[in-house]
Amino acid sequence: MGRIPQSFIDELLNRIDIVDVIDARVPLKKAGSNYKACCPFHTEKTPSFTVSQPKQFYHCFGCGAHGTAISFLMEYDRLDFVDAIEDLAQQAGLEVEREQGSSQPQQREDNLYDIMQQAADFYKQQLRSHPQAQQAVDYLKQRGMSGEIAAEFGVGYAPPGWDNLIKALGKDEAARKQLARAGMAIEHDNKGPYDRFRERIMIPITDRRGRIIAFGGRILSSEDEHGPKYLNSPETPIFHKGRELYGLYEARKAIRNPQKLLVVEGYMDVLALAQFDIRYAVATLGTATTKEHLETLFRVVPRIIFCFDGDRAGREAAWRALENALPVMHEGREAAFLFLPDGEDPDSLVRQEGREAFEQRVDQAMPLSRFLLDQLSQQVDLDSIDGRARLVELSRPMLNRVPDKVFRHMMYTQLERTVGMKTGQLQQLVEQDGTAQTIPTPNRRPAKPGKNSPIRQAINLIVQKPALAANIAEAAFLQDLDLPGAKLLHELLEIVRNDPQINTAALLERWRDKPEQVHLMKLAENQLPGDDQGLEEELQDIILYLQRQLKMQRWHFLQEKLTFSGLDEEELIEWNQLLNENNAPQDK
Repeated sequence: MGRIPQSFIDELLNRIDIVDVIDARVPLKKAGSNYKACCPFHTEKTPSFTVSQPKQFYHCFGCGAHGTAISFLMEYDRLDFVDAIEDLAQQAGLEVEREQGSSQPQQREDNLYDIMQQAADFYKQQLRSHPQAQQAVDYLKQRGMSGEIAAEFGVGYAPPGWDNLIKALGKDEAARKQLARAGMAIEHDNKGPYDRFRERIMIPITDRRGRIIAFGGRILSSEDEHGPKYLNSPETPIFHKGRELYGLYEARKAIRNPQKLLVVEGYMDVLALAQFDIRYAVATLGTATTKEHLETLFRVVPRIIFCFDGDRAGREAAWRALENALPVMHEGREAAFLFLPDGEDPDSLVRQEGREAFEQRVDQAMPLSRFLLDQLSQQVDLDSIDGRARLVELSRPMLNRVPDKVFRHMMYTQLERTVGMKTGQLQQLVEQDGTAQTIPTPNRRPAKPGKNSPIRQAINLIVQKPALAANIAEAAFLQDLDLPGAKLLHELLEIVRNDPQINTAALLERWRDKPEQVHLMKLAENQLPGDDQGLEEELQDIILYLQRQLKMQRWHFLQEKLTFSGLDEEELIEWNQLLNENNAPQDK
């Protein structure tokens, strides 16, 4: 499916009102020209969270949280960017547009969500009423699952037979094709479609918005006769197993502001832990934990605990998780590893020792840094100089994948203690040989113009009140101006020139996930003194000043060339014209 065009995001942010979006979740009170509330992102008694209706922007003076309506939904409702757009579009009564095919693909996806919900309802009904459902009920009771947990997670039953679901939902050819497209039916050339899931406990898998996108089925009969013990839906237009995590929606629903998430290996473990009121477990769906999984999890919580078997296979899986975690360990993020006793899984262990003891294990999980060095230390002889040097060589490329400088420095310090080097000595050697130069810094802030520079002030004016720039003539000259921020100012002016009605929020969204975003968001927090006419004149004066600066730069270039190599006839004419315009003294 294509990207969401910027023009649609602009229209969406022009249609919705950030005050309505936030007030529906955090009650706001009018305070002068703004609205106020206690910040939903940190604990406070005195309101420091403000919402500007003209800017369509929020900012907390306490913790620094800020952004647009899209940012608010991403942070408060823990949605990703696309889900936030879809939520706002639904509120505004708009269909999300897509490049390469407009809204038609979205309509087909909506149909898939509908058919999956109907399938979930069918399976739940079968668990209650099918003549052979007792086998499934007995299995769930054997696993210690209460009716409340089964109902909360939507557990159902796929009865024996080849076409129960198709008969119930596949009333016509179009419906049968939708079932196949959703992964619920399998096409057979000669005999027609048949149900993918048969004689299984059915567990619906939801996305971060609570929509059913897939199913996991646990077999009740002999594995040899009816296929694998656990069977997941195949990849479909709405289900990509490398992105989704079972139980994430339910965990967020159960805990308003979770501080940690436990990543287990199967959905039955999630259900078992929920039965013991451990509501922060999620599971991957037949894949290793990917970087995309981790970014999703870290958007929700600051701490992730990976839970694995303590055997060799479990530690190998943990190492793969560690390798994927290193590049996403930005500031404020923490990862740890919990290894279970031999022969135990979360389900069996929590039944055996109870909630309190299990949660104590979670709290005492091994930190990522210790697991990394422990695993690498097993490959060398730490009693020898050669072994310790080898440990450094094994560790260094791993540590250099960590983007957060503070965390990376602390891991180097721990490595130095392990190999017996002085604190700071190893990292100094790394920096001297240039290795540290390759460390990625994706969150590095861009260079900003000087605090009081005219360009900074012009950007400040436009970000806070884009309409001030509506009457500025084309400013292409800024692309040639050799001053920090000139190209950014040109981009802002061009956007406003092409869309004079654009608001601050839509303007800021143009720089989402770009280095300039941090700088622009910071400027949007400010308040502009003075009336609009005075501010518009100030902006126009700055543009005129920058035009003079460009001419001055050009004159200095020609002056230098005249001094060292001479000018041709055209350049000499230009030099004289600029000299007169700039009134520049000849000795400069």
